[in-house]
Amino acid sequence: MGNAGDALTQQFLAWVADGERSYADAEAWRRSCPHLSIWEDSIADGLIEFRNGGSLGESRLRLTTRGRARLGKN
Repeated sequence: MGNAGDALTQQFLAWVADGERSYADAEAWRRSCPHLSIWEDSIADGLIEFRNGGSLGESRLRLTTRGRARLGKN
C-alpha cells in the first residue's frame, strides 16, 4: 500500500486505541478512504475486531493483539 497507506493505517489504529468506538463511529473511515482500503485491510489483517451489540451504535470496535503490536501498544 505504500507510505500513505501505512501512515493512515497507523492513524486509524491510534484512533481506535484512543477510546471506545462504535461500529457507527468507524463508518467515517470506510466512507472517507474510498481509494485506500484502510478499513478493509485492518479487518483482513486481523488488526481490529467488532463485538456485536445488537445495533451499529452498540457494537464496539477494538484493537486485536496484532493491532496493538502494529501500533506499538503491547
